[in-house]
Amino acid sequence: MAITKTDVEAALTSEFNPSHLQVVDTSGGCGASFEVEVVSEKFEGKRLLERHRMVNAALAELMQSIHALSIKKALAPSQLPSPADPAAA
Repeated sequence: MAITKTDVEAALTSEFNPSHLQVVDTSGGCGASFEVEVVSEKFEGKRLLERHRMVNAALAELMQSIHALSIKKALAPSQLPSPADPAAA
């Protein structure tokens, strides 16, 4: 059975309760390749490698059918760039 974008979103939402989540099926719809961006408080204080391992662990069951996973962002909210100050513009 092909993995869908919804499957990946559900697994990551369940594990991380993210404030930002973007999942893109880069396989053309066959469910073999995905790009993800996740922002979650659960990443606070974790190094990049730890955050990536956490994402892979959350998707472990699905990874049996996914050929490629690109983790574009796995950040804690405190790591997000602050919005530009409108007064400075």
